[in-house]
Amino acid sequence: MSKRDQKAVALALAFALLGGAALAQQQPSADEAGARPVTAERWALHAQATDILQYYPAFHSPFQGPNSLRPEATWGNTVDATIYAGVRPWSGGEAWLNWEGYQGYAPSNTLGVAGYVNGDGAKVGHAHPYGRIARLFFRQTIDLGGGPDDQAADLNQLAAPRTKDRLVLTAGKLNVTDVFDANTYAHDPRSDFLDWSLIAAGSFDYAADAWGYTYGASAEWYAGDWTWRAGAFDLSTVPNSPILTPDFRQFQLVGEAERRMSLGGRPGAIRLTGFLSRGRMARYDAAVALGRRTGGPADASLVRRYASRPGASLGFEQEVADGLGVFGRLGWADGQHEAYEYTDIDRTAELGIQVEGKRWGRKGDEIGAAAVVNQLSRAGQRYLDAGGLGILVGDGRLPHPGSEEILEAYYSLGLGKDLHLSLDDQFVAHPAYNRDRGPVNVMGLRLHLQH
Repeated sequence: MSKRDQKAVALALAFALLGGAALAQQQPSADEAGARPVTAERWALHAQATDILQYYPAFHSPFQGPNSLRPEATWGNTVDATIYAGVRPWSGGEAWLNWEGYQGYAPSNTLGVAGYVNGDGAKVGHAHPYGRIARLFFRQTIDLGGGPDDQAADLNQLAAPRTKDRLVLTAGKLNVTDVFDANTYAHDPRSDFLDWSLIAAGSFDYAADAWGYTYGASAEWYAGDWTWRAGAFDLSTVPNSPILTPDFRQFQLVGEAERRMSLGGRPGAIRLTGFLSRGRMARYDAAVALGRRTGGPADASLVRRYASRPGASLGFEQEVADGLGVFGRLGWADGQHEAYEYTDIDRTAELGIQVEGKRWGRKGDEIGAAAVVNQLSRAGQRYLDAGGLGILVGDGRLPHPGSEEILEAYYSLGLGKDLHLSLDDQFVAHPAYNRDRGPVNVMGLRLHLQH
């Protein structure tokens, strides 16, 4: 057994002991006292497994580079599974451990499209199964009144009575989008849209290792129809690295304001999200200038200096009829410096719709469709044209840059309470902002089990 596995087992045992102590010492909930209809869950165990198979036919490609989408017909298959274990050590508290296993490669090994086509495919592909602790965090909810707003049981969420006005504190290892830029209709590639640009705003360069997780803490203040969120998170040692900075010397601050509203008696929300990353990052034009002096391609790793990279996005969601919702996002990030963690997008716009199958007599089914336009700054275009490589893109040159345009549609077929089979199609025009390559049509089949 490796040292990493030994640590994982030790953490799991400690977590189990904590759960046993919590069960032994748990005080009666408000429901047990007869005051509220919801019983506070003392513990929970959930699991999910997702298998995604994708294929695209050969497409037009007069040239390609190290980070290009391969032009020949290509298959990709990724499999992942997660165990979610949670306990309530005291009133309002939750501790969660997620263990995830991975196997396989997304098409072209997760390269070639800024709005990449498989949001469930880790940047670290592997032919053999491997596992790691994805999340290990604690959450404390402090009720402040304002009437009931009970919390339903879900992944990483124990059922509990709570109030509309509350303070929620979270700390540990998690995904930044667990807290920020959440959207009811486009947020989870295991069950809705697969494209990276639709998990969160494509320009939201949120702190994460190569699997999407980081260490940090956040605070959320719910007050009536408003929620205010703030958090601080650890950046990777270098952009797009599997290793996080050990001393938080490189970090990211994130803030969000959410306004919940009702349109015709139907729920909706608007969210304004902003981030500021502080770390060693390259300025695109500095990398291009050095490449010209040395006669080599632009290389961001040679010109990294401690700097800041800000960004902001505005998103909305709105139910417009029973089982019918619309959503959209607009995003911007500083285009003078390289993207640090997520993907190479400086501007993004998306608009989509989701329809539940109950509207045509198929309660477990779902349809989604969305359009995305991603853009890279002029400085970023010059960098790619000089042979530079981004997080996901880099065709060796970029003589005719343009917007990356994506259309995605899926049909999710409910095969039972816990099992769904989805057909997905993504049409990508100008992959990696390159008007000389593509378009490409990526077809997918997704099998998702969640209990």
